[in-house]
Amino acid sequence: MEDGKLTVRAVERALDILLCFTDSSDISLTEISARVSLHKSTVHRLLASLEGKGFVLRDPSSDKYRLGFRIWELSANLTHSDDPAQILLPDMEGLRDRLDETISLYVRDGLERVRVQAVQSNQAIRRVAPIGARMPLFVGASSKILVAFAEQEVQEVLTEGPAWPQGLERSSFMQQLAEAKTLGYATSVEEREPGAAAVAVPILNGSHRLVAALAVSGPSNRLTLEKMKEHAPVLMEAARRMGKMLK
Repeated sequence: MEDGKLTVRAVERALDILLCFTDSSDISLTEISARVSLHKSTVHRLLASLEGKGFVLRDPSSDKYRLGFRIWELSANLTHSDDPAQILLPDMEGLRDRLDETISLYVRDGLERVRVQAVQSNQAIRRVAPIGARMPLFVGASSKILVAFAEQEVQEVLTEGPAWPQGLERSSFMQQLAEAKTLGYATSVEEREPGAAAVAVPILNGSHRLVAALAVSGPSNRLTLEKMKEHAPVLMEAARRMGKMLK
């Protein structure tokens, strides 16, 4: 039994190492060790195993690691028939061309939201939205949508749990959720990062179940509250079309 636990722990640690590459393409042993809170010797052994199986590659010139080709082999076998990130991409591109701002698609994973698809604006100054980025559900237009249109239990776990940040008023947050539910969209201005603004709407499938949040984001000096209110009906109509495409 102990051997089994050790084996599972080793797998968890190896997966933690792979997850370091969600927001970085090249990482050193020291950086990985710090991120996963493990000794360099342990990380080095795990990296050696991952390298042996082709999941990571080491660049001898920089002594940094990057994802290996085996990752791409696995991703090539993902089924896209019911994947919203793939199904909705053409419509997201059309929406980007119409509004000339960055379009993102978010889903909820526990108490975080994950950007599963993004189409960057063509403007010189734009909101860069990396796919795979994880953000808390406490702030941001998309977070409000994913919580407002989720089950009541999700709201309770979020607002009453120990992870709730100090300084953030629950009553104000709940009021914003109620407004999002009534209006059908939510906005945010510099809530998560300076100079950024966003407006988001829910994508509901044929069973009226929340699938994702669709957002338009950009620089706050260009994407003003007035502009976001103008974009909201366009975004909601796009979300309705997208929802009909999903199960």
